[in-house]
Amino acid sequence: MKINFPITITAADTNKRTISGRIVGWNERGNTSAGATVFAKDSIDFSKPVKLLLEHDKTRPLGKLIDITATDTGLEGTFKLAKTFAADDALEEAATGLRDGFSVGVMVDAWDNKDGAMVISKSSLAEVSLVSDPAIASARVESVIATESTPENSEATAEEITTQEDKLSENTSDAPIATEAVEAAKSEPVAVVANQPVAYAKPRSPIVSAGSYLEHSIKAAMGNDESRTYVKFADDTTTNTGLTLPQHMNEFITTTIGNRPSVDAVSRGVLPSSGMSFTIPKLTTAPTIDSDSTEGEALGGTEMASGYITVDVKKAAGLQNISWELIDRSSPVFYDELIRQLNNAYAKATDTALFTKMFTDGTVAATASADADGLQSFIATEAAAAYAATGGFATNLITNSSWWSVLLAAQDTTKRPIYAAANPVNNSGIASPSSVVGSVLGTNLYVDPFIGSGTADDTMLLVNPDAITFYEAPKTTLQVQAFANGRLQVAVYGYYAIATKVAGGIRRWNKA
Repeated sequence: MKINFPITITAADTNKRTISGRIVGWNERGNTSAGATVFAKDSIDFSKPVKLLLEHDKTRPLGKLIDITATDTGLEGTFKLAKTFAADDALEEAATGLRDGFSVGVMVDAWDNKDGAMVISKSSLAEVSLVSDPAIASARVESVIATESTPENSEATAEEITTQEDKLSENTSDAPIATEAVEAAKSEPVAVVANQPVAYAKPRSPIVSAGSYLEHSIKAAMGNDESRTYVKFADDTTTNTGLTLPQHMNEFITTTIGNRPSVDAVSRGVLPSSGMSFTIPKLTTAPTIDSDSTEGEALGGTEMASGYITVDVKKAAGLQNISWELIDRSSPVFYDELIRQLNNAYAKATDTALFTKMFTDGTVAATASADADGLQSFIATEAAAAYAATGGFATNLITNSSWWSVLLAAQDTTKRPIYAAANPVNNSGIASPSSVVGSVLGTNLYVDPFIGSGTADDTMLLVNPDAITFYEAPKTTLQVQAFANGRLQVAVYGYYAIATKVAGGIRRWNKA
């Protein structure tokens, strides 16, 4: 199917400023902000025209979709770019290959989990962005046309004014702007009636951050109609925070919350779309082959057997009760701080749940001393044990802040730091006081501030990331409710599950 979105042709439109290419590929696995993602064939409804944005930033539009075609391999689209400075840069970057990828923003209606990936079967196109690193490898710019011609008349059309107003809005506020200021900003003439204010077809949303989203959610719950409209618009464009994530929501809770070292150190998956538990097939008996069969001898060996593990879905949730008086008398900074603290609490709760599960299900290591010698013994012994149990490598070392201090202070016999010095002074690894990630004896170091202090048992883990998987829903939810007693309740919740697949791939520190 092919759709052409008509636009009014005027003298100004003889400028051919277009970017074309594949905006998404069917059945290609990509790594989006929701994790591994696949778009099934014809899974995107593109019946409505959308804008071309820069890096999924709704405040930085570049142009509009004017033609789109569905093929057996994906969606092919053409965008007409506005006559703006940002669009000029975009044309140059696309033509030179500096920013030549496409990325779609969609509102997901139906999806399933297959082989650890979110497979989307039904969605609607919300926007397309020009990006430097597309999630789908084949989503690339294929054609750039940036030729220009001079308009034959100076009379402004409605579309010219709209285009020029879009350009002005990139660097201006809502206040009226005189023609003189516009002409000073750009040397070429613009068709704006003298002293006419810049007009917008629809009100500009004041939701520009996570804090302002929370602020207007609270005001909406208290009966403010304008805030209710702004929140509804934000929710409509962020139905799935894993895939449709406008710039104004970047600090809101998503599946890519920072400061979760244990979560970062294991494999990730997307929760199934429904149910409070799911099963994963698991090999229970591996097949064997008889390597010494003689002629006429009956076939030997052992048949393979399999079973299932059942994984329970959990909910991470929290709330904050606040008074209307606090809302009325607080600085706007209050909302930013509240959402930041809710973010931190959600991150801590889910990260803590994961490493607690690893300490519960993992395998206790051989005893070792809590120093550089003991650390080397722990990694040497348990890396081999993890390989024997899983057939894979225990590549990630998760420690707490106390072990981080041990690593930073470790010295050799000549008083040289073992881990804090740069290679090639030593080759044991890098542990830096300015970074909680590094490398130790060939493993990837993750310092988790949520693990308890000290160097006693269960303060460090050596993990094969494939031995345990952290599953998470592609979105979390913020709810605001107003009560008759003059108080408000702000709640945040999201769903996750943890599957221990091979306990032998999780090695728990055991202090001598």
